[in-house]
Amino acid sequence: MSATQEHRSLLGRRTVVAAVGAAGAAAALTACGGGSDDKGGSDTVEQPGSGGEQQGGAVLAATADIPEGGGKVFAQQKVVVTQPKPGEFKAFSSTCTHQGCAVRDVSAGTITCPCHNSTFDAATGSPTGGPATQPLPAREITVEGDSIRLA
Repeated sequence: MSATQEHRSLLGRRTVVAAVGAAGAAAALTACGGGSDDKGGSDTVEQPGSGGEQQGGAVLAATADIPEGGGKVFAQQKVVVTQPKPGEFKAFSSTCTHQGCAVRDVSAGTITCPCHNSTFDAATGSPTGGPATQPLPAREITVEGDSIRLA
């Protein structure tokens, strides 16, 4: 192969590699970009008449369905709603921070993960026992009337 042919072959390979790299970078940036419907990474529980209907919010439960000192896990929405004190409602991700299992039980002020028995404070989401060392991420909620709505 002559020096000119070798040079052309090398340039052709570099062009292909550069094009593939540019296409990959563009795809990665597109995947990382947020859409106009981005809610900032938090779920909001809103009540009827608060504007949540326009965002497609679904009613999770009535406030009476969340026991005082306990809570309820909404598996499909991946959220757990608690009532640590009368009339005070909190929401957290229902995904355990230890190994990603879904928490299952909320009672006596404690959220429990069945996989490795990690426990979390129902008022703060902070770990209180077991192998989990990170808190359950909080979800913003708004309670109005007697319905709990997830945005």
